[in-house]
Amino acid sequence: MSQSLAKVYIHVVFSTKNAEAFISEDIRMEVQAYFVTVLSNIGSFTFELYVNPDHVHILCTLPRTLTMSDLVSNVKTPSSKLIKEKGVDGFSWQRGYGIFSVSASKVDVVKRYIQNQPSHHDKTTFKDEMRLFFREYGIDYDERYVWD
Repeated sequence: MSQSLAKVYIHVVFSTKNAEAFISEDIRMEVQAYFVTVLSNIGSFTFELYVNPDHVHILCTLPRTLTMSDLVSNVKTPSSKLIKEKGVDGFSWQRGYGIFSVSASKVDVVKRYIQNQPSHHDKTTFKDEMRLFFREYGIDYDERYVWD
């Protein structure tokens, strides 16, 4: 094959520093729109995203020319600057992130999951949500190093 072609779907999740509820409803939509723009500029298509007060879910494609860590860095750094410019003192994202592969047949399922974040988090915390993802994906982790 003379061309390199790929379509990789990923579900990216990361929190604010110490999972603090920094992101208010007043700026949430602007931050979400900014994420879509940044992802588009790096060649990633956003299928769905939701910015919670303390964490973010993004369902997007992973461009074949970027690593997972490059994609996350490319969205965290400028969005952090935007949020600080909006007057959110002391804001920062956590150092780490979770990325979970999504099969093409499950894209709609993950989209609905992300769309239902507000009602979902009436019942569960961000940390419990991540623990569930870790179990579902068979990811070994140490509680001492996951949350910052």
